[in-house]
Amino acid sequence: MTNPAIAPLDLEVPDLAPLDPELRHRVVTGIALLLPRVLKRDVPPLSEEAGLFDELGLTSSSTLELILELEDSLEIQIDVEQITQGDLRTVATLADFVAGHTLEES
Repeated sequence: MTNPAIAPLDLEVPDLAPLDPELRHRVVTGIALLLPRVLKRDVPPLSEEAGLFDELGLTSSSTLELILELEDSLEIQIDVEQITQGDLRTVATLADFVAGHTLEES
C-alpha cells in the first residue's frame, strides 16, 4: 500500500562504468610494483585481500601518492570524487574502484 502523503524520492544515481578486467589486472600489478617505492621499504608478495592500512601500513598521504603514481604509470586519470574509506580497504577494493572510476581523456 502506498501512502499518498509520501512522495517518492527522485534520486539521481550515477552510472558506474563497468569494470574493465584488463585495466583491473594492470592496476593490481601496478599496486604491487609501486608499493615499495611509495612505502620506501620492501613489501612481501601481495594478495588482493591484503589490507592497505592495517597490513601494508599505508597512511592517507601515502595512499594519495600511490593513486598519483598509478595514474602516471598506467597513463590514466582516476576520478577520486566518490572514493570512500571502503574503497581503500584492500588491494582488491582499490583495484575495483580504479577500474570503475577512470576518466575519459579529452
